[in-house]
Amino acid sequence: MKILVIQETDWIKRGPHTQHHLMDRMALRGHEIHVIDYDYLWKENPQRNIFTRTQIFENAYKTLKNSNITLIRPGMIKVSSLDMASILYFHTIEIRKQIKEFKPDVIIAFGILNAYIGLHYAKKCNIPFVYYLLDHLHCLLPNKLTQIIAKQFEKNNIHHADQIFVLNQGLKDYVGEMGGNLSKVYVLPSGVDLDKFNLQIDGSIIRKKYGIKTNDKLLFFMGWIYEFSGMKEVAESLANFEDDSIKLMIVGEGDLYNTLYKMSTEENLKNKLILTGKVPFEQIPSYIAAADICLLPAYKNEIMMNIVPIKLYEYMAMGKPIIATNLPGIKKEFGNSSGVLYVDDPKETLNKAVELINTNLMWKYGEKSLKYTQDYGWDSLVLKFEKSLGYVS
Repeated sequence: MKILVIQETDWIKRGPHTQHHLMDRMALRGHEIHVIDYDYLWKENPQRNIFTRTQIFENAYKTLKNSNITLIRPGMIKVSSLDMASILYFHTIEIRKQIKEFKPDVIIAFGILNAYIGLHYAKKCNIPFVYYLLDHLHCLLPNKLTQIIAKQFEKNNIHHADQIFVLNQGLKDYVGEMGGNLSKVYVLPSGVDLDKFNLQIDGSIIRKKYGIKTNDKLLFFMGWIYEFSGMKEVAESLANFEDDSIKLMIVGEGDLYNTLYKMSTEENLKNKLILTGKVPFEQIPSYIAAADICLLPAYKNEIMMNIVPIKLYEYMAMGKPIIATNLPGIKKEFGNSSGVLYVDDPKETLNKAVELINTNLMWKYGEKSLKYTQDYGWDSLVLKFEKSLGYVS
């Protein structure tokens, strides 16, 4: 099967997300994958050119080597307000070119605007169009006006898609709220690579590297550090906590990184707040193995209401208890007996962790986590994905 994937984030720098895990494995199963992405993080490069031409990257795997994925990055105008607008021109050209030359059997879209373009040409050329929802997409945009406009595009994509994949029941409900046909919806949860994330991984080298003692308890978060991640609140709680044996490690980059870095240099957080920056995906299991308790204390906002991040499955596959905000999507997915403990507010996270440590229940919740994830290996999930795609294409 020839699959054209289109998204509006950076395929190389962001993630790995669900699409990376699925497409790497689909490529290894013999499917031909072309991905059109968008240089979403262009502002991070101070040496950037204002105008860029189309770039092509071969063997653009993210999680599994030898996944021969071809990545196409259309040209763009790297000027604020013109960057997203340039999608209309450059992505239209590239999508039309891929349809003509690559001749995909199916188009799978993860974005909004280029998904709208892809949907138009899929219908025009009689190619099945699959919409894959990982988030409330329009809510991720920076201001209310763009959110209102993007919501209409997203509704259109949902309404006219031939098939819709979602990560959980909460996102299926969201499709219904957006006017989608629920009979077209297939719930495929996120998964975990059980060969890479397991109890055999040794975290002692990481603990030694960052000066974490045997008796220290390490709280852990990884991923993009959004303003609404709750990490600032946890760090503030830790700053006012007298016990130096509890430490917080944050792996990743993001909007809140500079704020947290400044906090980490203050006297009451020195040697307690550890920021590693971005870490290669291959090393992530060792970092999780070093942790005692993993965290997802995000705000209860519209963006997070129905999200179930992949990181939760990776934490759980390594037998780690999790403290998470009581978000509807997570609660629907994991319930009360899967190794996840809930708080109503990020500010409660540290107290919940101390309670878990003092009652010596970490191991009990860790065992629940491990048991839960054993049926969520990516290898079995990709077979379900492949089979479902076969029906639509």
